[in-house]
Amino acid sequence: MSEMDTTGALVLIVEDNVKNMKLARDLLTYHGFRTLAAGNATDGIALAREHCPDLVLMDIQLPDMDGTAALKELRASPVTAGLRVVALTAFAMREDEERLRSAGFDGYLAKPIDVREFPGQVRRFCEQGLPTRNEEQR
Repeated sequence: MSEMDTTGALVLIVEDNVKNMKLARDLLTYHGFRTLAAGNATDGIALAREHCPDLVLMDIQLPDMDGTAALKELRASPVTAGLRVVALTAFAMREDEERLRSAGFDGYLAKPIDVREFPGQVRRFCEQGLPTRNEEQR
């Protein structure tokens, strides 16, 4: 996959709300992304370690630990430290975005997602930054 070609990019969605998860997965799949899904942070961390996705979309309010704590675990592991992780959250104030970026998230998407904009937003996040472990292995 070249830097500008995100067709088939693997996106891990960590979201506990079933309807939000279905919407995100359906939109991304329709637009050519491959997806993995986790309903809590623990499962999300395990899937990230196993699959090293091109992008992780991380809800902040999760049942077992918050998304910021999950991000810290991902950043602490050599296997997942370089993954791009974007906060996907209902916290929509400017201060929230700044707080989440300060915590180490590579980006921020507010919920509810805009069905017209979301696939392009995800594509842009996939195109940014350093190569993920997936790209380094190619």
